[in-house]
Amino acid sequence: MDLSLETRQVDDRTIVAVGGEIDVYTAPRLRDKITELVSDGHYSLVVDMEGVDFLDSTGLGVLVGGLKKVRAHDGSMELICHQDRLLKIFRITGLAKVFTIHPSEEAALSS
Repeated sequence: MDLSLETRQVDDRTIVAVGGEIDVYTAPRLRDKITELVSDGHYSLVVDMEGVDFLDSTGLGVLVGGLKKVRAHDGSMELICHQDRLLKIFRITGLAKVFTIHPSEEAALSS
């Protein structure tokens, strides 16, 4: 399966809707998109993972790297995810304590 990436602006935040699989083959595309957004001055990112079917350690590394990039500019990167299988990965790896994870876009935008 491929990876789809769509970005849109909502107020001062940039939402990156991700679909498909984030794995060793597709994760570089997500990394490049985050790098491009940060280079263009977007430091408040919300990564919508509702369309993600699979996430491996490479994908987790890209998310952590993205978080470091926005934090270097006093920014933030939050996630939208309510899928139990993905939330379990974040809990097991301890990243649930690193990322702010919202159950919906509405919750992310109202925080």
